[in-house]
Amino acid sequence: MEKKLYIIAHNIRSAYNVGSIFRTADGAGVEMIYLTGYAPAPFDSEKDAYPTRAQKMIAKTALGAEKTVFWEKAEDAISLVNNLLKAGVQVIALENGVPSVDYKKLKPRFPCALVLGTEVSGIDKEILEKCDCAISIPMRGQKESLNVSVAAGIAIYEILKDSQNK
Repeated sequence: MEKKLYIIAHNIRSAYNVGSIFRTADGAGVEMIYLTGYAPAPFDSEKDAYPTRAQKMIAKTALGAEKTVFWEKAEDAISLVNNLLKAGVQVIALENGVPSVDYKKLKPRFPCALVLGTEVSGIDKEILEKCDCAISIPMRGQKESLNVSVAAGIAIYEILKDSQNK
């Protein structure tokens, strides 16, 4: 069975983090990245006259993955989540500090979407309330969270473990 995973990167402010998420998504075989809120989007030659500074930063970090992974810019994350839920997609929040399960104990139902939130405050409450469940990565040190792109990589590969996607 093919395991389809979508990423919802909501309000990720760092273009470098967005680029890193693209590179990881390419490596893992993620189906689609939805960039919502103020998350910067890669350069699109059909829409953009020239690349912005943020688009250059994404390209520098993604190393071409922004051209190989399907992506879409969606301003309204709530509508996106609602549409995915209606389509039978399991929506999973990656978030510390809320009732969640250890990411290794998740039993995903495919297709599924992993929601990532802003680097400082995480996922908006309104989006969290829509999610089917939340997972978290246990922290052992002094910090309460990992960089969003690092956490995304850990969660993506755990969700897709034993995947037949090559």
